[in-house]
Amino acid sequence: MSTDLLIPLLLPLLAWPAARLVAPRLAPQPASWLLTAGSLVLAAGSTAALTLLAFSGLSLIPVVAALGHWSPEAVRTLNGVDVPLSIAAGGVLGVLAVLLTRTTIRYIRWARRLSRELDQHGRDGIVVLPGEAAVAFAVPGRGGRIAVSSGMLAALNPRERSALLAHERAHLASRHHLFLIALTLSSTLNPLLRPLCSAAGFALERWADEAAARRVGDRTVVAHAVAKAALAGRPHPGFALAATGGPVPQRVSALLTPAPRVRSRVPAVVLSALVIAVAGLSAETALDSAADLHDGIEVAQADHAGG
Repeated sequence: MSTDLLIPLLLPLLAWPAARLVAPRLAPQPASWLLTAGSLVLAAGSTAALTLLAFSGLSLIPVVAALGHWSPEAVRTLNGVDVPLSIAAGGVLGVLAVLLTRTTIRYIRWARRLSRELDQHGRDGIVVLPGEAAVAFAVPGRGGRIAVSSGMLAALNPRERSALLAHERAHLASRHHLFLIALTLSSTLNPLLRPLCSAAGFALERWADEAAARRVGDRTVVAHAVAKAALAGRPHPGFALAATGGPVPQRVSALLTPAPRVRSRVPAVVLSALVIAVAGLSAETALDSAADLHDGIEVAQADHAGG
């Protein structure tokens, strides 16, 4: 069982090259869904694998075996428990639990602090922040709010302001903050998924770019707004979604080209199937290993009862 559980831990290394092949061949919206869902499944698979490895080691402790009414010797024989690997998995799982707790606390504190700050300037719709610092971002809650500074508004002409606001509205309308939470959770539970999550974050920004281009009706205006906002602005705060996020040069380059036409879907479908297959293999391996561990414990309980 221990060897099988290494598969969900190592599959994220294959998911990133697959994502690099898939993302450019898919429209931003399906790419966002595919990469985010793949990240979540792979993170769940690796976390489940670590949990099973750690539990298999705990099952050999006499006190735990007595509580579960099974024979630790039978569990070791039936499930092929690797004690050093189980100890290592338990240690990694503990570190990840600390990281997840810290990230959750940071998010809650950031959300509360940002909400209080925005409430001082406006409670609904668009909140204009005073100051020369150029910032613009979208935050969920209270129907969603867009915060933009007077410095950012001054850096853009009227059409570019409309494009910037359309970009932020697209983030709110499509609930991109939920995608961002899922990606943050995935990369925290498995740091190997960070490149994959970064690709998904870029797809989210491209999704909002294309939505803004359709709303404004001019891709060049949106490209100029994104470029000027990035040059004038500073990094967006914490977990907020902003028009200056992601690799800006690549986003601008994509906007300065004509809207993608429908081409052959075969390469995209094949590569998407590859990402789904990698994520599915991770989930299936974890579930099969959990079933094997459960069956082994049931046999060990019967052995203990018979003894």
